[in-house]
Amino acid sequence: MSLPLYQPSAASTTRFLFFTGKGGVGKTSLSCACALRIVEAGRRVLLVSTDPASNLDEVLETTLTNAPTPIPGAPGLHALNINPVAAAAAYRERLIGPMRGLLPESALRSMEEQLSGSCTVEIAAFDEFSGLIGNPAATHAYDHVIFDTAPTGHTLRLISLAKAWDQFLNQNTSGTSCLGPLAGLEMQRAIYEATVTTLADAALTTLVLVSRPQAAALREAQRTSNELRAIGVANQCLVINGTFETDCAYDVTAFALQQRGASALKAADEFIRSMPSYIVPLRPINILGIAGLRVLLSDVAQAHTETAGPRDIIQAAPPQRERLHAQPTVWTPPAMESLESLVSSLEQQGHGVIMTMGKGGVGKTTVAAAIAVLLAQRGHTFHLSTTDPAAHLAQTLHGQVPGLTLSRIDPAAETAAYQGEVMQAQGGEMDAAGRALLEEDLRSPCTEEIAVFRAFAREVGQGTQRFVVLDTAPTGHTLLLLDASAAYQRELQRQARSTQPEEVLHLLDRLRDPAFTHILLVTLPEATPVHEAAALQADLRRARIEPFAWVINQSLLHSGTCDPLLQSREAAEHRYMEEVVEQHAHRTAWLPWQPEEPVGPAALAKLATSGAKHALA
Repeated sequence: MSLPLYQPSAASTTRFLFFTGKGGVGKTSLSCACALRIVEAGRRVLLVSTDPASNLDEVLETTLTNAPTPIPGAPGLHALNINPVAAAAAYRERLIGPMRGLLPESALRSMEEQLSGSCTVEIAAFDEFSGLIGNPAATHAYDHVIFDTAPTGHTLRLISLAKAWDQFLNQNTSGTSCLGPLAGLEMQRAIYEATVTTLADAALTTLVLVSRPQAAALREAQRTSNELRAIGVANQCLVINGTFETDCAYDVTAFALQQRGASALKAADEFIRSMPSYIVPLRPINILGIAGLRVLLSDVAQAHTETAGPRDIIQAAPPQRERLHAQPTVWTPPAMESLESLVSSLEQQGHGVIMTMGKGGVGKTTVAAAIAVLLAQRGHTFHLSTTDPAAHLAQTLHGQVPGLTLSRIDPAAETAAYQGEVMQAQGGEMDAAGRALLEEDLRSPCTEEIAVFRAFAREVGQGTQRFVVLDTAPTGHTLLLLDASAAYQRELQRQARSTQPEEVLHLLDRLRDPAFTHILLVTLPEATPVHEAAALQADLRRARIEPFAWVINQSLLHSGTCDPLLQSREAAEHRYMEEVVEQHAHRTAWLPWQPEEPVGPAALAKLATSGAKHALA
């Protein structure tokens, strides 16, 4: 597929740009590079990040605050970090503060926990968006404002239903939604409506969908595109970051990476051609600092660490593995182990729950399937549950595995049943506008979170009799909400949910029992997956749940690649491996990148043992 390079220009760029996409696709790097390109054309730019695990400081090599900070080496560029967690805390205080002294402390704590969810963080961040978009004085010094991350379709739909708020407030006996007291939204209604109008104005706003040449990332970009088009945000373009072609003809790793990308792009051809689409080639360096950002959007192939080009290496060098063995690395990997070693420790109890957790795209399902295959080979009976499509998991297992039972938690089905309960309990006395707002409230991430949470509790309960391997789990917020039982019961009562089954009531005790539950945090040896896993670990620890180990997946370490670009990327992994082992994990397993997808029991077992040769060396 031939697509042009992404080359933003000041002349063709709208005043507002929003970069959005699946975690780890390169939104921050691309938004920074776009900002740099525009200021170098003589414009003034404010770059804003609302990512709670923002690495904007790291990419720009500048310490940022919530106020515009000039970026050295880029005159005209200022940047700031909006901390969504701090914004949510300020939002909560604005709503709860007037009640202090009027309500007991227990009630205030319950309200605070109810307002700790992902939706509250989302609307608090939207508050900050609105201040920068809707208040001309806030950004009058800048020609362009670039946002790293964008508001979700759920938030925008909710705001666009403002005309129904009054009726919903009158009919909703608690006066709350998944975003907390709707009065908090009511106070900002005019600003929010103006912001939504601006976002839908193609002359003012461009939505930049960022993806990788990977099936999951492209699906997420398409879902986001459709969701935002449905509410009028139609001025969109797609940037596919990290496309790769190799000149190292004998390199199995490089050729496999190239073929995977080509297959993903071919499968998404219709979506890619539905809008202006661009590519950014995979680069051999960490994108850090002004010089690194210039490399990212360069239309000239960058020099590699070697003086010879890849074709010269092929022609002049002996077979890659012999050549690399003659050039020993000066870097010593930290102490890591194989996945098989972790399983040997996990199986001693004879039953219990093993969970793989982490951000999307890191390989949780594959790791869970590999663990299940090892347990089966050692004679254990076990249950494997996932939220991934059943066909995908069946394809990964590729046939029958003795001792295995399989189930899928279907978020759509669980959420639909949950929504039906609430609509039946509350929607009967509302008019059409009120029901529309209630339905939107129930389409929130929080609703799905609790619906899946109930199904998850059922699966965990099976661990009392056998091994249960799960590649899905509730978020840290849900676990904290359960911990604050009064707040949890209040939330259940608010939406008229039924009495919870016994497995829900005992869930937290089981998750906190280190002899019963073992959580594996799966990550890639890259900044965003590592930092998001660290944030998840902090959430779990606040709920007094301690992860058992980390799994670093899809590493290029020891790949023997002769492709200079991939060699440079392998070197870039080192700092994140050290960070995981030295700062975050009690135990760390290491899994190498596989030239062929690990499909079937034999391949999954091989993956689980593949780190043993090198990890403990």
